[in-house]
Amino acid sequence: MVIKSPFPLHELKFNVPVPYQIHVDRELLDATKQKLALARYPEEQSDFGESNWAQGAKVSRVKQLADHWQHRFDWESQEKFLNDSFNHFILKLNVPGYGTLVIHYTHQRASTSTAIPLLFSHGWPGSFVEALRVVKPLSNPEDAKDPAFHVVAPSIPGFGFSPAPTKSGVGPNVVARAYKILMTEVLGYSKFVTQGGDFGSFITRSIAIQYPDIVRAQHLNMFPVPPPTLFSAPVAYIRWCLSSLTYSEFEHKALQVRRNFEQDQSGYLEQQKTRPQTLGFALGDSPIGLLAWFVEKIHDWADIHEAFSDDDMITLVMMHWIQGATPALRFYREAFGRGMREAERTFETYVAAPTGVSMYAKEQLHCPRDWADQVANIQFWREYKKGGHFSSLECPDLFVNDLREFFASKTVLNSWNRP
Repeated sequence: MVIKSPFPLHELKFNVPVPYQIHVDRELLDATKQKLALARYPEEQSDFGESNWAQGAKVSRVKQLADHWQHRFDWESQEKFLNDSFNHFILKLNVPGYGTLVIHYTHQRASTSTAIPLLFSHGWPGSFVEALRVVKPLSNPEDAKDPAFHVVAPSIPGFGFSPAPTKSGVGPNVVARAYKILMTEVLGYSKFVTQGGDFGSFITRSIAIQYPDIVRAQHLNMFPVPPPTLFSAPVAYIRWCLSSLTYSEFEHKALQVRRNFEQDQSGYLEQQKTRPQTLGFALGDSPIGLLAWFVEKIHDWADIHEAFSDDDMITLVMMHWIQGATPALRFYREAFGRGMREAERTFETYVAAPTGVSMYAKEQLHCPRDWADQVANIQFWREYKKGGHFSSLECPDLFVNDLREFFASKTVLNSWNRP
């Protein structure tokens, strides 16, 4: 399944953005409802209660959401809401080391001349929709004293409305180059700041590594740095060895969440980084399969579940259903597979740009601050007892306040003003 573009993509000119209204083919919507009506469900075993998700997505929750998707979910309303909430564009780029890519991006300009250009990079199983609840307060703050941002939120190729790459090789580094061209050559921002979580954290780090003079500061809400060693960070290593005495309650809980993810919740990663296409046959053809895949992740990784209405859940799934799921799964192979370790390397390289980190209680890949100090110039660090992997959707007020405070700090402004 490919996106049916309202205009021929081959007619796009390099570096010339075209305004875009998102539109999902109605034939796909009809076929989706037919597939939902024909779905088969497993039976729960009697010794696993409703609150026990140890075997994966609960049948009752998936049935509930599938029924909502089939009978009450109104994609046309969601489509209009997304078109009204963002300014959408399609753009063709010639990316060094890869070639031609077409990407979708959103761009909300602030009205003030002092606004800071901000690149917002989403992750999986997310999409540009992760910026939905923060783009307006960031670009158009109610209080004139708050800093304003020109918010650019692209879609990773193969996610949402960015067409799938036609050949392999599109990982965090290529996406970082594409985003750099978008920000500097297309939008004219000679310097900018960045924000990223999940895959966005790897892309954000890669941009800063490849273009240190252009990225003036970065903010992350996931920081999957490896543990310290006696050679890389001896003080942090010794403190880790004595963690029963030296670590705070937050640090202990953070590493428990991280261990649980690595031991019990990361099976999806191994499949997606090794054989994404095989998995894609199932998830790309079955709306129930893709829904269950996402329901489990959002249940396990989110903390504020009331932040997600049933419409929100289906919209998040739709961002992957429209292209048949496989393109976004392949990004795992490009990032983590093939023995390249492309994503991991971005957190093994020191980044001198001022770095801010917001740690939310249920983020899967936490670390203590002295772990992060190994590879980043940490200038802002905040820990929250609530919030999870989807922080911009779960607790947008906290998210926005942290970006405002960090990017308006003296350290960042000094970096911003240097030649």
